Order: sequence, then structure tokens, then C-alpha cells
Amino acid sequence: MRAHRPLAPYLFIAPALIVFGFAVLVPFVFTGAFSLTEWDGYSEAVFVGVDNYVRAFGDAVFQQSFVNVVIYILVTLVVEVLVGLVLAGIAISVTRGSLWFRVAIFTPVMLPMVVVAVLWSFIYNPDFGLVNGALRALGLEDWTRVWLGDEQTALLAICLVSGWVYAGFYMTIFYAALRQVPTEVVEAARLDGARENTIFWRVRVPIIRNSIEVAILLCVTGGFQSFDLFYVLTNGGPYHSTEIPTTYLVQSVFHTGQVGYGSAMAVVLTAVVVTIGLIATAIRRRGDSDDRPSRKSARNTTRNTARNTVAQPDPADTASVPTLEVVR
Repeated sequence: MRAHRPLAPYLFIAPALIVFGFAVLVPFVFTGAFSLTEWDGYSEAVFVGVDNYVRAFGDAVFQQSFVNVVIYILVTLVVEVLVGLVLAGIAISVTRGSLWFRVAIFTPVMLPMVVVAVLWSFIYNPDFGLVNGALRALGLEDWTRVWLGDEQTALLAICLVSGWVYAGFYMTIFYAALRQVPTEVVEAARLDGARENTIFWRVRVPIIRNSIEVAILLCVTGGFQSFDLFYVLTNGGPYHSTEIPTTYLVQSVFHTGQVGYGSAMAVVLTAVVVTIGLIATAIRRRGDSDDRPSRKSARNTTRNTARNTVAQPDPADTASVPTLEVVR
């Protein structure tokens, strides 16, 4: 008889829990404590209660930073997730050169984001940048801009850079999911006369719905956590048109020495991201629970159809069986 060891599972996960506690929980607790104080990081902290939170909710720049990050997320859902899905469809349908195509698209993901930001800062340079140079070569001189210095184009320019980087990441996720689509389903659609474009959008994409939901959640939560690309390219400018919560709180903590106020903004941002994650999880669970009865009924229908098919002989087969007439 084996001895009962209730502590064994916890001992296996203890190292991971210890690392998680020191790397996440302890800093979060200290951040929450600092958010209730007025502290510059050097002198003695003064307890101010929820004054920092009241100030954060009334801060116009902090509010604008959330508007900017929401716009950024909406645009990146298109240039990252949707474009990645289309690229995965192209990669799954290409018979020759698919590997090199995937490597070329995925290469920007492997580059450090600071390197990407510096590279695109040269591309967007108004004097010798590739974008304005191409427009001048095409005779579109009026279309040239200071792309990262114009309030109307700076945020969109950053979104395009983000799409250039992460489209390959989502392409890899979708490509792996598309490889798991049963070939029988695709072949049945082809036999019915469906085109490849229709098969992709009407057959393959609905089957990988779970992967698409995960990609959307990663894109949304990752958008709120963005920092390095914005910090290197524009640092929130011009005139806070590309300011997002992470760049604003870092500026408040390290540039102006408002550690308490920056900690309050960090707590608010963490609460928003966690809430979005919980809502997405609840929606997915509800969707899975709603799909279970339909899947069960579909299986029962299939079984009943199979039983009826076996129980009832084909009329064509019955007609082909010779009958014997008794002659009296």
C-alpha cells in the first residue's frame, strides 16, 4: 500500500512559485504600497492615501495615453493578427518555397525591439529616409512627411512598425494551427467545388477559432504592455500624441521623480490588463459550454444516421437481388 503524500505536488511546483513570488508578487505589493505615498525615491515617503489615484483619473495626459493605446491595439489587430492569418494561409497553400517564405516573415520577430526601432527611425527620417525617398522618386513630393514628428502620422507609423515585427509571430501560431486541420474536411470541400479562397475563410479559419482567440488576447494584453518601441521612436511625442501608459509612468518615475504617482498608474494599468484577461477567459469558457450541447447533438445525429444507414438496405442493392417465383 502506497503512502499518501499530499505535499508531493506542491513540492514540484515550489521552485516556480518561489520565483513567481519574488519576481511578480513581491514587486507588486511594494508598488501598491508606494502608490499610497508621495515619494521621490530618495527622501522619506509621506502617506497620502488614494490621492495619487484621484490624480491619475483626473490626469488628461494619462487619459489620452489610454486612448492612444486603444487605437494602437485596434490597428495592430489588423496589421498583426489579420495580416498574420493571411500570411499563414499563403504559407499553407504554397507548395514550393514555403520554408523560406516563413523564415523571411518571421525574421523581424528575432530582432531586438531597440534595433527595430533604430532601423525604422532611419526609414522614417524626413531627409534621407527610405519612405520619403521613395515618394520623391515617384513624384509624390507633397506626400512626404516628418512621419514621427507629425501628430497625425506618428501613432500610425509606430503601428506599422509593430505590424512588420509581430505579423510573423502570429503567422507562426496560425500556420501551426492550420497544419492540424483535418485533410478530409478540406478534400471534401474541394470535391464540392469550393475554391481555395472559400476553403480558407469558410473551412480552415472556423476550425482554428481557438487559436485566433488566443492571438487576439495576446495582441490586446501585449498592446497595453508595449514600451520599448514607443520609447525609442518618439518617447511619447509629439505633444503626447504617441503617449501610452507605460511610457508616461516611466517618465513620471524616472524623469520627474514621482515614484508614488507612477506606482499608482502602474497599479491601474495592471488592473486593466488583468480585468481584460479575466473577461476574455470568461467569454471563452461560456463559448465552450455553449458548444458542448451542439457537439453532443451533432455526434448523436451522426450515430443515428449511421444506424439507420446500416439498418435500412439501399433500394438499389435490393433491386439487384434476384427473386425466386414459386411455380405451382
